Amino acid sequence: MRTVCALLGLLAAVHCMPVSQETMEEQRFAQSYLKNFFNLTEEAGPAVRRGFSQVTSKLIEMQTFFGLQITGTLDAETLAMMKKPRCGVSDSRVARFSTFGNNLKWEKNSLTYRITNYTPDMSKEEVDESIEKALQVWARVTPLRFTKIYSSTADIMVSFGQRAHGDYYPFDGPDGTLAHAFAPAPGIGGDAHFDDDETFTFRSNTGYVLFMVAAHEFGHSLGLSHSDDPGALMYPIYSYRNPETFVLPRDDVRGIQSLYGPNLDPAQPEPTAPPTPDACDSTMVLDAVATLRGEMFFFKDSFFWRVHPQSYTPQQTFITNFWPDAPLSVDAAYENQQSDRIFLFKGRQVWAFRGYDLVQGYPQAISSFGLPKRIEKVDAALYDAQSGKTLFFVGRNYYSYDEAKGTMDAGFPKAVDQKFSGMSGRVTAALQYRGFAYLYSGPYMFEYSLRTGQLLRLLRNSYFLPCTSY
Repeated sequence: MRTVCALLGLLAAVHCMPVSQETMEEQRFAQSYLKNFFNLTEEAGPAVRRGFSQVTSKLIEMQTFFGLQITGTLDAETLAMMKKPRCGVSDSRVARFSTFGNNLKWEKNSLTYRITNYTPDMSKEEVDESIEKALQVWARVTPLRFTKIYSSTADIMVSFGQRAHGDYYPFDGPDGTLAHAFAPAPGIGGDAHFDDDETFTFRSNTGYVLFMVAAHEFGHSLGLSHSDDPGALMYPIYSYRNPETFVLPRDDVRGIQSLYGPNLDPAQPEPTAPPTPDACDSTMVLDAVATLRGEMFFFKDSFFWRVHPQSYTPQQTFITNFWPDAPLSVDAAYENQQSDRIFLFKGRQVWAFRGYDLVQGYPQAISSFGLPKRIEKVDAALYDAQSGKTLFFVGRNYYSYDEAKGTMDAGFPKAVDQKFSGMSGRVTAALQYRGFAYLYSGPYMFEYSLRTGQLLRLLRNSYFLPCTSY
């Protein structure tokens, strides 16, 4: 049985509209998506619109997998997720790492691969290095070894093609399918094909990094299906990550080792990737919290969760998936609603974004706010819309910045507990919401009156960031 993986190209998100030609096209697209990836069997065209039970069930299944608000309807957020770059293997089994089952794995540890042709987007040497590096991602943690051959048929045949290319799964031209790969099996099993109408790159994030695409596809070539862990390489949505610093996430390591076992003779100890942050971890210390156009953003390591007030269902993704120009992780963040900007702090620098876009002239030094140049990082930031002041927390002290004047207020820094009674620990994140200040310290959140500084409640991090484990 052949299993094919196709990476779908990135399309702009569109919103549901009253019944129109555009809306009907969206519904047909959604029905096709559910058939391809969630095994929808219903044929009726208007089913998505009318919400018949089969379609509703599959929409709920998809929304659950991706951590979306569970509505059972084709809302804008669900349609936007459907149109992100992704792999085409079915996502119907909701779990961490998964395999294709039916013993779809290689029964040997020594595998061959052959690159039959090359893309003009990159030099031959860059393609060779990208493919070899992608295979070594899996070899480093298993007994698998890969040998390149230059003639005859290899276990894994790598090729670039356009449109119909001989396997009954034609590519669709620019801005569509990126690649597909076949699970272990005789014949075409294990092979990986890449759409030559797309732009592949060696390192740049201006196109699709061949190493990242290939590493994901080779996971399928070796027998892995998809994971619902947003940090996993085998998560169905394509994400840019720097090939020079990429470390195979733990979920993928567990998956591939469930098929082939660990590498018993590593040349040197492999670096260990941190686990994907879990909103259900009661000990987690958030890096930063901020609002953005009515939503709440919770930052941890290279990820953040988005929570809309009406959904209460957090959606997790990489920071750089949302803001490609942002740092990989942040120390502090806040939104200035008046200027419609969100500021992300990392080390001695600050980035300003308007929506998705980096504001011209950024990043800048944090000293541009008037903070002393000796300060190496900001621990947390809190914007008070009523006073127009932003408080910067550094260690046990805080500074007050006047947004309208663009200057630091005189008489600072001051001790945090001088304004916020009972706050003796270091503030690790901060948020202003509905007139109250929420200061995070470790896994706890302190609710204060912004006007009086009186402590009102001690809460857990999960108060705004709910655990949605099932």
